[in-house]
Amino acid sequence: MSGHVRLSFKTSPQRVDWTTVRDTWALGGELDVFEGVWMNDHLTDMDDDAGPSLESLTLAATLAYLVPGKWVGHAVLSNTFRHPAVVAKAATVLDHATGGRYILGLGAGWHEGEHAAFGIPLPPIGERVARLESAVAVVKALFSSAADGPPGVTRPDPYYPLERAKNRPAPLTPGGPPLYLGGQRRRGIALAVREAAGWLQPGTDAGDVAYFADRRAALLQAMAAADRDAAGFAFVGQVHVRDTAADRREALELARGLAAAGATEVILGIPAAGGPDALWRLARDVAEPLRAELG
Repeated sequence: MSGHVRLSFKTSPQRVDWTTVRDTWALGGELDVFEGVWMNDHLTDMDDDAGPSLESLTLAATLAYLVPGKWVGHAVLSNTFRHPAVVAKAATVLDHATGGRYILGLGAGWHEGEHAAFGIPLPPIGERVARLESAVAVVKALFSSAADGPPGVTRPDPYYPLERAKNRPAPLTPGGPPLYLGGQRRRGIALAVREAAGWLQPGTDAGDVAYFADRRAALLQAMAAADRDAAGFAFVGQVHVRDTAADRREALELARGLAAAGATEVILGIPAAGGPDALWRLARDVAEPLRAELG
């Protein structure tokens, strides 16, 4: 382990009301131990109970003002839910709203149930990855200086063609917000190495230190083969933390393991319904001891 490890918290938009999420972020904005705040991207709570689920792009934009100076990110937006041009435009707004501290996390999409519920197509995995590759190219084209004026960007593509497309105003961050990808296998890793500023451990494997270390090693190997310098590339680990003292003790050990395995950021996720009280306990029992150890 070397270098600074960023500590962030994550509260999902599922099984929670807007007021509770707002109050949690408001407290997060006051807690110096956290440098970032994240949320996932689902259209349902992924359960047969069909509990509340807030749309994550608009939610982040609504709450960003509560966490000034902190990074705001999505881990990760599902490419199947939105056209990448819409994602690029929304990310540009968030880039401005956060003063250049928005991270665009993007993935291929996976949960069959919520796609079926809303009639959203979920292609086979090969096509989903191909669409993600195209989406990344579209987003980066719209973040480029070429999209900030005529004639705009023209890009033939089997999935998301652009014709004289413009993105004005341009992102506050030159080249657009940093793009983190969540690919796990050969094509996803190759795409992250080629195009991304960082890689995110999936929430489904949160807390699995061995898996994180294995995928980090695969990324580093692919970077070496592509002659890409790994310096500055973000390796982001995740830990889910249920709101009991025993779970917080376990989460502290897992977070230590992720940091030792080379994580440049550790995201600590809490049950959203726990609200500000759960976040305060997370800060006291996990984030603050970890910060003291990591320096």
